[in-house]
Amino acid sequence: MRTTPIIEMDKRFDPKSYESRWQAEWAAQGYFVCAVPGAPPGSAEATATGSSEAYCIMIPPPNITGKLHMGHALQSTLQDLLTRWRRMQGRNSLWLPGTDHAGIATQLMVERDLAKESKSRHDLGREKFLQRVWAWKEQYQGNIRRQLDLLGASCDWTRERFTLDDGLSRAVREAFVRLYEEGRITRGEYLVNWSTGLDTAISDLEVEMRPVTDKMWQIAYPIAGGASDERVVVATTRPETLLGDTALAVHPEDERYRHLVGKQAIVPVAGRSIPFVADDSVEREFGTGVVKVTPYHDMADFETGRRHGLPGIQVIDRKGRMTAAAGAEFEGMEVEAARELLLAKLRQDGFLVHEEAYLHNVGFCQRSGVRVQPLMSTQWFCDVSSMAAEALAAHRDGRLELVPASWGKTWEHWLENIRPWCISRQLWWGHQIPAWYDEVGNVFVARSREAAAAQAGHDRLTQDSDVLDTWFSSALWPFSTLGWPEKTADLAFFYPTSVLITGFDILFFWVARMVMMGLHFTGESPFARVHLTGLVRDAEGVKMSKTKGNVLDPEDLIEEHGADAVRFTLASLDAPGRDIPLDPNVMAGNRAFGNKIWNATRFALSKVDEAKIPESIDFDRLALPERWILARLSETAAGVDASLEDFRFDVACRDLYYFFWSDFCDWYIEMAKPGLEPGNERLLVKEVLLLTLDRALRLLHPAMPFLTEELWQKLPGHEAIHPQTICLAAYPQRVPKWELSALEAEKMKLFRETVTIVRNDRADKKLTHRVKADLYLQSAKAGVPESAVDAIAFLSSEEAKRLLSSIAGVRSVMVAAPPLGATNKHIRKGAEITCRFDIPETAVDLDKLRLALTANEENIGKVRARLESTEFAAKAPAAVVEGARRNLETLQLERARLRAALGLDAEPE
Repeated sequence: MRTTPIIEMDKRFDPKSYESRWQAEWAAQGYFVCAVPGAPPGSAEATATGSSEAYCIMIPPPNITGKLHMGHALQSTLQDLLTRWRRMQGRNSLWLPGTDHAGIATQLMVERDLAKESKSRHDLGREKFLQRVWAWKEQYQGNIRRQLDLLGASCDWTRERFTLDDGLSRAVREAFVRLYEEGRITRGEYLVNWSTGLDTAISDLEVEMRPVTDKMWQIAYPIAGGASDERVVVATTRPETLLGDTALAVHPEDERYRHLVGKQAIVPVAGRSIPFVADDSVEREFGTGVVKVTPYHDMADFETGRRHGLPGIQVIDRKGRMTAAAGAEFEGMEVEAARELLLAKLRQDGFLVHEEAYLHNVGFCQRSGVRVQPLMSTQWFCDVSSMAAEALAAHRDGRLELVPASWGKTWEHWLENIRPWCISRQLWWGHQIPAWYDEVGNVFVARSREAAAAQAGHDRLTQDSDVLDTWFSSALWPFSTLGWPEKTADLAFFYPTSVLITGFDILFFWVARMVMMGLHFTGESPFARVHLTGLVRDAEGVKMSKTKGNVLDPEDLIEEHGADAVRFTLASLDAPGRDIPLDPNVMAGNRAFGNKIWNATRFALSKVDEAKIPESIDFDRLALPERWILARLSETAAGVDASLEDFRFDVACRDLYYFFWSDFCDWYIEMAKPGLEPGNERLLVKEVLLLTLDRALRLLHPAMPFLTEELWQKLPGHEAIHPQTICLAAYPQRVPKWELSALEAEKMKLFRETVTIVRNDRADKKLTHRVKADLYLQSAKAGVPESAVDAIAFLSSEEAKRLLSSIAGVRSVMVAAPPLGATNKHIRKGAEITCRFDIPETAVDLDKLRLALTANEENIGKVRARLESTEFAAKAPAAVVEGARRNLETLQLERARLRAALGLDAEPE
């Protein structure tokens, strides 16, 4: 058992002196390693002692490609806060860490490194390229843990996972094979979003829509067999795709064009005949009401082509160049160059009717930043329609709760309109698709090459070169990390997990897919609740970006303010449904909050002598100030507990801040001071100080773990609560017997209001605490409640007088009418309070002189510091510098005058 003697605390508050030390200590002692009841002795699941009630949070696995940003810091703070809270409540709490292989992002970064050597992955070949990526992963993956440690993360690192580790790779193969055998995964040609910058297909969710001002061109199509001047005009923003047109479409009820349905049009420049078709999808008000149909280069056109049995012509390839199908003069050209050539021909032949600027939304690849090209490609697809229906049902029947609930409508809309998921990617880094082909193209999907060979009857097989979409493996994360498809003790105990905390921006990238896969493979939603955080913005509410130069780095903020201040700030700003404006000044304020707690603990330890945290306390025997602070402590514990249950981190932090700063530091410590004086000791004041600090630090621990551990370890008697660490000490709850009666509450309310009145009146008169006040109390009117009369009587008691004298500088308290002419009257709940400063005018004058001298000396210090600044002397105009010197001389003369008026010696320069 560790014991910490009462020691003299350092006056200086310095988070750097203890934060890394405690993180290392917690890790060394294994406080966050979870045990699973019933696991075989000696197994990985039985490495620590744990309760029989599970609480589990899965970290949204950050990419191995970079460092944590403010969004990660926010979500990690909230996850850790909940995990520590539940752990202190006695739950077997697992916060499982891990990282994502980030197929596109990681491959892109390694390929950029290769490009510096004038090489490509094809120069290395697949095997050597993957060796290089694994080496890159080993070099950078440790950054994530280091940054989480800086933040105070209480993860169980013995269970750390990586989406390409052996266990998760097995889970991915199992899921793929099962879905294939169920007929949900198929391979075929389909129009996909193609990133020419990455040379791979990407999902709809990886397409970022941006407003772009392009041009809208109107092009005339001649009518086949009609008069020489008979033609229709079509509007398009992508004229180069005209070379792949296979129809023109009109609305079936459009009287202007109904007669054309069934006839043929001639594609300008290409010279091909294409049919007119009638389709309800055509918007009669868009452009001219006639639209071109290019099935292999537009998503909507692809569907139109399927409805009408139209052929497709691919005129743009995967590199963004024109194909042979576009015509010999265009083959091999970049799209932009082909467009210019085509427009020139259309003008020359009289087919280009009109062009104008046009603002519209265009899809861009999130990773490469290039425009997405719809492209016909052979890919693997997963039909998730029935799984989406299950995810919808889980939300509707309450098995899955989204916080805030307003995201429910978006959830419904997206899942009701879900499309087949393109799950293959033309990359090398990732889970290679478990499908093998023989010489004639037969496909064999299996869990291993050996199983595929058994299906084929021979081993002359080649594995599919594509890899799976990164989100496929991430969709299995809540259960694959716990050992699925094996029936492990971890899976049985911790799944379904308790809650997911993540950003709203990956609600469908990741959250929906986890719910669909979890329900499908385990029959249960992977988590009961999802808390969706807002976006962390700068102090002005602007989205952070490197180009704007407003990005805040969590490591820099921790270095400047300490991890506890960063955590408390992020948690206190998290309100459901709102983005987070992050002002470093607020963080500095929360560092000051930590300093306030430090100094309050330092004061308490200097006064408690041999007292210890009491195991129990006789509440009824305590004086009113002690009863009041314990009642407030109990109320705060209940409120914080309820707020955390509802994910109202902002409210929980507000209550903790108010209790520590106002109730405990500003009020109770001041009320405790008279009771600690020799000869005037109140009953158990020292014990109540320690008891309050103990419980308040435990309440605050999930939000500010380092400071609370450092201070709690110094409290005498903490070992009886937990022999090792505050991390495992019980989280305080409401204590029903710690409640004030209505009369006691009224007394304390009037007492605090009276103190505030005296302080405000003194400030208005610019008087110091040295000038004493006389109070006159009486009922404001006849027939006031008896509680008000009793509260007035309390203020005149000896106990209250001592407190008022110490806290507010009150000389006397009289239940009587104030002297004639008294003007400082205040009405508070049936009580009339008059504060009178009955002192000689000369004393007032002297007091004003002292205040003036204090202000004068502060100004002298500021001006002198300015003049001594080398930057000011070097950059300020000479006239400004000379003005500052004259100002300093004037202030020094004024100081001499004030000191002389107060009878003080002149201060030497």
